[in-house]
Amino acid sequence: MGKKLYVGNLSYDVRSSDLQQLFAAHGDVLSADVIMDRDTGRSKGFGFVEMSTDEEAQAAIAALNGRDNNGRALTVNEARPREDRPRGGGGGGGGRGRPRY
Repeated sequence: MGKKLYVGNLSYDVRSSDLQQLFAAHGDVLSADVIMDRDTGRSKGFGFVEMSTDEEAQAAIAALNGRDNNGRALTVNEARPREDRPRGGGGGGGGRGRPRY
């Protein structure tokens, strides 16, 4: 199984194919995904890359973390497991409490 990497501080112009090409110089890229905003269709400025081996992942981190890409210093590190977060709900009533009469 490969090593999943987090890639942050991406230019909003970067696409998944660009990420694939950037990391391919450091090993076999199993997947490369720039995360897009569901509502606007615009990049959120970060993504994930999965390399085929831990060694390739470490080489990519060493080579690309802090490197300038489209005028922005990339953040590249091992991706943390996704946290389970409660979905939806929570509502509240506007924060002012009950009206007083």
